[in-house]
Amino acid sequence: MSVLLMLLAAGVGVGLWALAVWLFPPRPSLEEVLARRDPAPAAPAGATPDVAAVVPDEQGGWAVRAGRPFVGVLRAAGLPTTSLCQDLTALGRSVEAHLAEKATAGLAGLLFPSAVGLAFATGGRPFPPAVPVALALCLAIGGFLLPDLTVKAEAARQRRAFRHALSAYLSLIQVLLAGGAGVETALTDAATIGTGWPFVAIRRTLRTARETRVSPWAALGRLGADLQISELTELADAVALAGTEGARVRQSLEAKAAALRVRQAHDAEADANAATERMSVPGVLIAIGFIVFVFYPALTQISKSL
Repeated sequence: MSVLLMLLAAGVGVGLWALAVWLFPPRPSLEEVLARRDPAPAAPAGATPDVAAVVPDEQGGWAVRAGRPFVGVLRAAGLPTTSLCQDLTALGRSVEAHLAEKATAGLAGLLFPSAVGLAFATGGRPFPPAVPVALALCLAIGGFLLPDLTVKAEAARQRRAFRHALSAYLSLIQVLLAGGAGVETALTDAATIGTGWPFVAIRRTLRTARETRVSPWAALGRLGADLQISELTELADAVALAGTEGARVRQSLEAKAAALRVRQAHDAEADANAATERMSVPGVLIAIGFIVFVFYPALTQISKSL
């Protein structure tokens, strides 16, 4: 019992410290103050300006402020992984803010069972020592991993939206090339038609390439590598190989657009099948519950009569 009380007291102490950090946050640096006053979001570490300017990064929440003291420890532990950094880059989020959210979620999961156990112990009905400890560990691990799963799901949705926009972008390029426009002109003019964030990213990338005197397909390939969009990287490679010969470029773009539309159709069909399978889960659970409800009294009577 003394070990449980020590763990509960330690959990309450850490919780009070986190509450104090949240109520009285440390004084921000001059760079952070200027970044907050600037309407444009700051670029995440390792991200290109084109990607960072597309999706705004919300870094001023209470969870980020509470978990910021633990960022250095998580950085020293080798977090985040390379794939997670790529997902954060695709979303335009800061690595430091993500690590702070992970620390806050894990700390909340660790302290919640301790607070509940302490409340019951104070009321004279303590739990067995193993219950709050096991529950705290499970919730801490779950809370620590939850931000990673959320980022991966959001990054997958962002990439899917970009692929849909890329299909329309390829169709627009084909129309402009058929009208006699050059390759670079078609790439630029087609990007100015769309209004979604993928078109914004493509426009910024092409403008940066023009100002830095880099070929537009090389810039698009770098954008595809940053966002982990293999279709955009393949498009850039195909256009680079085709050079400036209009007919060959049109044929290559037409093939890429057709392949992309086929893949999107297959992905939509797979999502529909997965949704259909998920719809059967509640029915199975209801059937199992009904069977247990019907046969449990009979099994109880049989077991008592033996």
